[in-house]
Amino acid sequence: MGDKPPGLWQGRVTMHQLLLLRHAKAASADAAMTDRDRPLTPGGRRAAHTMRRAMRDLGLAPDLILVSSAKRTLETLAVLEPWDDTPLVDTIDDLYLASDARWLSALRGVAETVRTVLAIGHNPGLHELALGLTDPRISADAAARSLEDEFPTAGLAEFSIAGPWSRLDRAGGRLIRFLTPRAVDPS
Repeated sequence: MGDKPPGLWQGRVTMHQLLLLRHAKAASADAAMTDRDRPLTPGGRRAAHTMRRAMRDLGLAPDLILVSSAKRTLETLAVLEPWDDTPLVDTIDDLYLASDARWLSALRGVAETVRTVLAIGHNPGLHELALGLTDPRISADAAARSLEDEFPTAGLAEFSIAGPWSRLDRAGGRLIRFLTPRAVDPS
């Protein structure tokens, strides 16, 4: 390999796909349950089904799913299943309410053989990760402006990542699209 920059192999840049999905709408917090145990609302389930259809229509299928251990993220994942090809699912306790730095650390640990990662988590960490990955020099379109405003429940940001997972860093992605249930199905 010699003098080639990281991420290059025989003149080609290794490309990966990163899908960031915020969990669907969950029940309000109350004294009867912990925040971690909040389930999806019926509207949250409908929104997750909407995003499932959108992902299938766009051919977005992960090889690996990194998911917080909270009930609402696991229920969101359950709505997305089954997949045509069964991805590896890694449920990680410390992704519950994880910061963007923790998400970056988890993504840097992904094997290079994994082409597409779906990360299912919470705000504000997931939103901060999405904003941090977005390179403003190449992601100045309507999707990037929409993502700047908010990352609503069941929102999905798709990124193209050039180079190895282990070197993923801020401004290291190109935002391909940002979808929300309301934009996908305004009814």
